[in-house]
Amino acid sequence: MLKKLAANHLNRSTYFCLGALVLLLLPWIVGASGGNYWVRVVDFALLYIILALGLNVVVGFAGLLDLGYIAFYALGAYSYALLASPHLPQHFETIAAALPQGMHFSPWMVAIFSMILAALFGILLGLPTLQLRGDYLAIVTLGFGEIIRIFMNNLDRPLNLTNGPKGITAIDPIQLLGISFAKPLDLGFVQIPGLYLVFYLFLILAIAVMIVCLHLQNSRIGRAWVAIREDEIAAKAMGINTRNMKLLAFAIGASFAGVAGVFFSAFQGFVSPESFTLWESIVVLAMVVLGGIGHIPGVILGAIVLAVFPEVLRGVAEPVQKALFGHVIVDVEVIRQLIYGLALILVMLYRPGGIWQKGGGK
Repeated sequence: MLKKLAANHLNRSTYFCLGALVLLLLPWIVGASGGNYWVRVVDFALLYIILALGLNVVVGFAGLLDLGYIAFYALGAYSYALLASPHLPQHFETIAAALPQGMHFSPWMVAIFSMILAALFGILLGLPTLQLRGDYLAIVTLGFGEIIRIFMNNLDRPLNLTNGPKGITAIDPIQLLGISFAKPLDLGFVQIPGLYLVFYLFLILAIAVMIVCLHLQNSRIGRAWVAIREDEIAAKAMGINTRNMKLLAFAIGASFAGVAGVFFSAFQGFVSPESFTLWESIVVLAMVVLGGIGHIPGVILGAIVLAVFPEVLRGVAEPVQKALFGHVIVDVEVIRQLIYGLALILVMLYRPGGIWQKGGGK
């Protein structure tokens, strides 16, 4: 028995070390085989993992359908864009006089601020929706997401706060301990490209969010969310404060999106309202549903698949159509939406718990 336990422990340690080694080498492997473009795709996939895990808290754990989740992502992105770019000093003389060196707030400081801001907005969204369920809740959250996007799109007059549809440019890149992630890091014996540094940072953030979600899932709070999801009336009868638990789910899920938005803004160097449309909310929700709603490994799988798939499709669909017909007949974006719709239908019919559902489908 002891030998068997020791062997299992050894196997787990071996798999953990192999997994860590693969993740450490992944950007180098992807960069060598596909170039920086695919490393950038992998970086965005990690951001989507953070977003999907945050939405899974709301939808998967607590059973609250949120179609406006991308609004919290926008709050984080615009918070950093405004506090770490020349936009506000250029349009407001008072700010320019007070900060002659410009606004260059640390992304880490803004991440904490955005986490709190997004959590507060999550609570504000949750308060009027406490008595709503299903379709009604979805409509209200959808409206919230669109309101935030429209505000960002129109707050360029009479005071130019967001620069409207033109977006905000020249946003400071990510920095850590004086190291800029916008250029390679020279260690003497090797140079680590900026995109690879971003990968390692986003990987650490994604792992941190995953660990928090795992602890939440196995805590009293997580069990309370599951009780609310399965039967809210029974949960109330058992003494669970459903009001506070729902608000907590909205706040925690929103805070993850706020942090992801800050690093999206710093990584991209540009934000505009077009990055925060309803379609983005639907894509993140599809990651949760397709991967395995309420199941953290499944959600991570769904985020990776749906983040990488459009780029693979873009590289395949157009060349195939040109080879067969001489020109592109159906736009890649249309094909992508059709495949998403078909995938959702098939999953709902044959794997309602998702591709990697909890309990292995049992």
